[in-house]
Amino acid sequence: MNRRLAVVLAVLGLALAGCFSGSGGDAAEGRLRVGLSFPPTSGLSPYGNEATLATRLGVTEPLVTLVGGTPTPALSTAWTQVDPSTWRFTLRPGVTFHDGSPLTPDAVAGSLNRAAAATPVPRALASLAEAGAPLSARADGDGVVVTTPVPDPVLPQRLASPELVVLAPTAYVDPARPSPVRAGTGPFVLERVDGSTGASLASNPAYWRGPVAAPGIDARFLADGTARANALRAGELDVAEAIPVSQVPTITAPQQVVGVPLPRSVAVYLDQRSPVFADPGVRAAVRSAIAPIDVAGTIYEGRADAAAGLFGPATPWAAARPPHAVTPSSPVTGQRIRLATYSDRAELPEIAAADADALRRAGFTVDVTVLESSALEAQLGTGAYDAVILSRSQQLDTGDPVGYLASDFSCGGSYTWARYCDPATDAILAAAGQSSDVAARQRAALEVEGRVLSADAVIPRVTERARVGVAGGVTGVAEDPNEQFLITHQTRRG
Repeated sequence: MNRRLAVVLAVLGLALAGCFSGSGGDAAEGRLRVGLSFPPTSGLSPYGNEATLATRLGVTEPLVTLVGGTPTPALSTAWTQVDPSTWRFTLRPGVTFHDGSPLTPDAVAGSLNRAAAATPVPRALASLAEAGAPLSARADGDGVVVTTPVPDPVLPQRLASPELVVLAPTAYVDPARPSPVRAGTGPFVLERVDGSTGASLASNPAYWRGPVAAPGIDARFLADGTARANALRAGELDVAEAIPVSQVPTITAPQQVVGVPLPRSVAVYLDQRSPVFADPGVRAAVRSAIAPIDVAGTIYEGRADAAAGLFGPATPWAAARPPHAVTPSSPVTGQRIRLATYSDRAELPEIAAADADALRRAGFTVDVTVLESSALEAQLGTGAYDAVILSRSQQLDTGDPVGYLASDFSCGGSYTWARYCDPATDAILAAAGQSSDVAARQRAALEVEGRVLSADAVIPRVTERARVGVAGGVTGVAEDPNEQFLITHQTRRG
């Protein structure tokens, strides 16, 4: 069995071995001590960014999970498209919520309908909500029927979102802020959330995938990456997410830092409507000037992957990309470039400085601006900068590459830093958007990627990795490129 297959099986709970090397141990040997990077403010409510905290701790589960972008059974065992706007999901039998109540079609439909009515609407449903009506679900025999306001060929992928997990009816005492405390279906029961500092969890004795290896979890929410690394080194944590690159060399055996390829790339976006970059030859000159910089090997110290395109190792289907045309460079005659990035990710200002130096050597005049991400994104699409350096996920919310490309590189996209607009590209995206065939959508994504790269609308620099710190003897930690799962029913201390 290869490593990637082992990882997939561990995430889905179908493998017998853990993902990381180390000695085994039975559940009586200790609770797991886990450090997460995002302090909650809403008790791990699924309606917002805290939703992934609950899935990473093994508390909540969706109907569907994504493996390599392909929807895979979870609380639903199968699904069929009844018509363009209607899908039917068969529920897994014998599943119980943490409060002891059964997973029923009515409970599932109730969870989905409440999520669709939430304010703000979950990101995975935002495009449907814009169509003028929310998603709706109803019980139907041993399953649920889900209806969308417009045809939606990627509904199964949407239902993999952490914001659309299924909770027991008791979770909705406060409809605006549902609580996963004793209301999930995962391997661990959330017993208590201690504000923004920590949480306590017990193992679920009735977990549907099988016995849970650890007796419980003591979770700590530590926003400071150095603090997480220090706690791992001191033996205070068994698992610590998001170890900063600068801290990786200080973590040595028996602890280790495991790099998990992410569907996230760092790239330079060149504004097609900028006076300096309206010329494709000048855009090509930028690409040529910064190409020699080994961003992955220097700034990321070998803990990222040099980018071959927009899609990287976390999306293995992208390895089949065909070659794309390369535009020749035009002479550089001192053109001024306004280059911007944000400070929230420590590596991005370093990339901006290195790229600016290379561009100056090539003959450009470069002004560099570094802002917080919220301030920079407020200027999205305004033409305030000629080039921006961003870290961007290709699998936001649905794991669908066509949706990501339509958002970033269609004429009517909502996240168009490059302000790229090409009717032929839009036609490819529109055709792919009507297909429920995952492989066909991936092929279309690679075709669009080639067109965007040929135009030098974006210059990929690296694809990122998650850096998970793991104590010696700990096994069964999920290597999930979607960063949705971390602790599974197989995770244990040796």
